[in-house]
Amino acid sequence: MPFAPELRSHSQQVCTLYKTAMRLIESYYVARFVVRYHQVILRKEFDKNACECDPKEQRRLLRVGQHEVFSKKHSIPGAKFPYSQGLAAGVAFAREVEPPDWVLDYWHPLEKAQYPDYFRRRECRKKEYIALWEAGTIR
Repeated sequence: MPFAPELRSHSQQVCTLYKTAMRLIESYYVARFVVRYHQVILRKEFDKNACECDPKEQRRLLRVGQHEVFSKKHSIPGAKFPYSQGLAAGVAFAREVEPPDWVLDYWHPLEKAQYPDYFRRRECRKKEYIALWEAGTIR
């Protein structure tokens, strides 16, 4: 596969680097005031280089920052958010349970009376499905 260039802008890459570094600090320290202290120092470092105008120097600073974050990566990542996707998927990712259709057959008649149009249409469709099944068109 040929080399694919980064499709995000420089500012997006810097924001990602900043957020990754913030999460990295959270994985190293437990005490909230210590975490906040190091995050303020990190913000100061980013703000110090915010006015850099030379594109070459901007790219160099980004590479240095990415290398530093990579070299200081914690062996046990910190926060895992419940609905996060990907390799670090959270415990609640893709946990929405869709009940099967037959569950509606066991509803009490008073519950079904709350949605008369839906259940009338559902009964018609069930009869059509059974007729197609018996005709052999659905297997």
